[in-house]
Amino acid sequence: MRRIRRFFDALGQFGTRCLLVLVAFAVLSAACVGKLTVLQLVNDKGLAVAAEENRTKTVTVQANRGKIEDTNGTVLAQSVERYNVIGDPVLAQSFKPTDCTTNNKGYCHSINGKPVGTTGAAAVARLLSSVIDVDAKTLGAKLSSNLRYVVLKKNVSPEVKRKIDKLNIGGYVTTELSSIREYSNGALLGSLLGGVDGSGKGVSGIELLEDKTLTGTNGSKKYQSGGGGQVIPGTLVDSKDAVNGSDVKLTIDSDVDWYVKKALTDGVSQYHAQWGIAVVQDVQTGAIIALDDSDQIEAGSTEAMQTASRAVAQTFEPGSIGKVFAMAGMLQLGLHKMTDQFSVPSTITVDGQSYKDSHEHATTNWTLAGILQQSSNVGMIMAADQYTSEERYEFLKKFGIGQASGLNLPGESSGSLTSASTWDGRTRNTVLFGQGYSTNAMQITNAIATIANKGVKNQQYIIKSVTDADGRTTTPKRGEATRVIDESVASQMLNAMESVGEYYQAQAGISGYRIAAKTGTAEVAGSNGALTSIIADWVGVLPADNPRFVVTVILKDPEGTYGGMTAGTIFKTIGEFLMQKYQVPASTPRTDAIPVTW
Repeated sequence: MRRIRRFFDALGQFGTRCLLVLVAFAVLSAACVGKLTVLQLVNDKGLAVAAEENRTKTVTVQANRGKIEDTNGTVLAQSVERYNVIGDPVLAQSFKPTDCTTNNKGYCHSINGKPVGTTGAAAVARLLSSVIDVDAKTLGAKLSSNLRYVVLKKNVSPEVKRKIDKLNIGGYVTTELSSIREYSNGALLGSLLGGVDGSGKGVSGIELLEDKTLTGTNGSKKYQSGGGGQVIPGTLVDSKDAVNGSDVKLTIDSDVDWYVKKALTDGVSQYHAQWGIAVVQDVQTGAIIALDDSDQIEAGSTEAMQTASRAVAQTFEPGSIGKVFAMAGMLQLGLHKMTDQFSVPSTITVDGQSYKDSHEHATTNWTLAGILQQSSNVGMIMAADQYTSEERYEFLKKFGIGQASGLNLPGESSGSLTSASTWDGRTRNTVLFGQGYSTNAMQITNAIATIANKGVKNQQYIIKSVTDADGRTTTPKRGEATRVIDESVASQMLNAMESVGEYYQAQAGISGYRIAAKTGTAEVAGSNGALTSIIADWVGVLPADNPRFVVTVILKDPEGTYGGMTAGTIFKTIGEFLMQKYQVPASTPRTDAIPVTW
């Protein structure tokens, strides 16, 4: 102890202080060396792993939704490349722009050739605002939080994305691949195509029907990033390619559908109708070539996503078109021949119920073909005296009335056809002329196509094919065709329908072509629930001598009332276009007409 005291006495006060400072530094140095040794020799692997994990990012590689095309490959709906602009507020607040000089062009920051004039989030906001349509104050506010991820703008174009890349603010602001759904034809097929929600999922129309087919499988990339968010070269550790959704091709011909839409719109305007619907179907295959209505709803719009296509959702009583199905059943059961003769008054009373024709007339001698041509309700009741209620029901059902079409379109209504056991004394007779049940435009079209197709009912379809991301094309399986009536019965019905077409030659005739048709008019409930509204419809086969198409037109409350005088004229417009577009050979003269009077 004495030696130590002497040592410190010799050093003096100043020397002692210096020695103590030296000792303190030595102890601190030893502690640092010890800590460094522990970090390097003991915890080095754990820290390296933690640092690597902090740098590692996994990003989603978005798959594109498949296209929807018409039968000729015209794109009706497609996903277009877009980008979401993403900011990192924490990094942005530390941003310091580099003024541009002659030596650092391409790596500096300027706005219209001038310095940014500030730092941090405000500087990032000013730079970004110069290329996207968002003001700097709004961007600055979003970049002033303590978050690491904020969406600054959605769905910018690839051109804007390239401009953002040239701002040299990678890491502070990045872009993520996205897409938007675009529809090429506005209100054409609007509700039928439907739309997708914000996540790209189909929510209505074809977009919903084929959502699984159209939806792809996202991929991913896993890599290490630098402090500015950039990919460190050579650090891609895992990658999974995105698989795009399949393309769906429809049977719809958009050129035909455009013309149908125009004809409907013009017709609704001409006859001051509430709305119109039209269908064009290929007789031999069951393919739907056009399916539209007069509603002006744009595909992809909120309204399209909330409103089912009227062409598939609207149901109504078909009126006298229903006589075709009832009469076909009589012939098939052998209850009558088309040449059978009837003396038909304009009114009749059966089991205490009175019925009348649309016009008063003297008792007239008509064949069964004449009853169809003149659309006589009374004649149908007279001809059906041996036609049981169960048989009437079964043939309506066989023709597809009140049954699902098999198209499975979202919002489709099957209509209503109750069993014969529920019919009262009046309904069992009104079903003979299209009242007492409801149907839709597609059911009527396919029922008439069955007659035009020699008595064979095809499964209607609207999806033509599907092509996957690898280019493999498949055809969806369709239901089997079924025979409803004999070929000879179908031929007689088509013959009688051709007499109807001739009767309306002035309104619906197509020069050079024979047509087989039936018109209908039915009272339906109006807005007040009473029978104050009218459905006027027309369905036609053309050419009658070599059936190619069935065209159905329905109008609600047209001025002119009767289907032949209103919907028939729209059929004429559509039919003339079809014959020209598909270059259908002109008809041969008719020589086998069944007599309509006796």
